[in-house]
Amino acid sequence: MAEQKARMRAIVKGIVQGVGYRYFAVYQAQRIGGIVGFVRNLRDGNVEVVAEGERERLEQFLQELRKGPRAAHVTDLEVFWEHPTGEFTNFGIRW
Repeated sequence: MAEQKARMRAIVKGIVQGVGYRYFAVYQAQRIGGIVGFVRNLRDGNVEVVAEGERERLEQFLQELRKGPRAAHVTDLEVFWEHPTGEFTNFGIRW
């Protein structure tokens, strides 16, 4: 049976800008594999991650996003599960 595709949108709060968080997210998505979408800084100081892939891989990705890179300090991570759209072909940084 094929794995169920899923989509999640996460808002990462804390010290997450200016600490390499977006590059960390790209690295983790590529390391886990099968994850497409984007990461970007928000004007309010938070970081937004939108990703699609197998639910199990997204859960693993979320575990890494909660940790963040060494210089980051994640205080909260809000996750919203949505229906996948298939709009992404890779995972990258949006400006």
